[in-house]
Amino acid sequence: MAKAHLEFVAFPREGDGGRGASRRLRHSGKTPGIVYGGTAKPAPIELDHNALIHALKNEAFHASILTMKIGSASERVLLRDVQMHPYRPQVLHIDFQRIDENRKIHMKVPLHFVNAELSPAVKMGGAIVSHVLNEVDVACLPKHLPEFIDVDLANLEIGHSVKVSDLKLPEGLTAVTHGKDPVVATAVVPKAIVETEETAVAEGDAATTAAAPAAGAAPAADAKGAEAKADDKKAGGKDDKKK
Repeated sequence: MAKAHLEFVAFPREGDGGRGASRRLRHSGKTPGIVYGGTAKPAPIELDHNALIHALKNEAFHASILTMKIGSASERVLLRDVQMHPYRPQVLHIDFQRIDENRKIHMKVPLHFVNAELSPAVKMGGAIVSHVLNEVDVACLPKHLPEFIDVDLANLEIGHSVKVSDLKLPEGLTAVTHGKDPVVATAVVPKAIVETEETAVAEGDAATTAAAPAAGAAPAADAKGAEAKADDKKAGGKDDKKK
């Protein structure tokens, strides 16, 4: 799969960079930001807010190497931080990091879940696949950074899960798990199905229990009949002696 080539336009930011200047910038439809890293000094920038909001809706914009164009120059950068307004769809500030093609980077890469409908857990067990993680932290050289990682769920069974160690990572990628092996996805049977099955089993057990005394009633009746016959026989014997 070919990687998408994403680029955006930024402008040098003038002024003192204080809160008042940033507020005025936002009122004019711009977003303040900064680009840092590499051998150059951190540089304040500004971006068109509407264009930025549109770009942020693209998943790849968050996990890909981007080309930032400033005038006639361009730099390859990574999106590092986005500060949003608490309740308005407004970007307050944005950070980008310059990349060095020869140094490894750490990034969170989105996970794309595929083939869940083909798994034994879903097809035969009626389970629902729960996505525990939606992204995974990786380390790699910039040239190896993928837009996303596929998680194949075709063999997932009930009671089992997919962990980070089960992922088929692209060439050059290493998962950063800090000594753990986090669960990525698991198969869960809906509570309604479990309760239905438990009810059916309980009703079956109740029916079996109710049938047991009826089956044992016949021997009891036979015993009473035998006792009655024995009493009659004794009574008959007494009558014969009187005669």
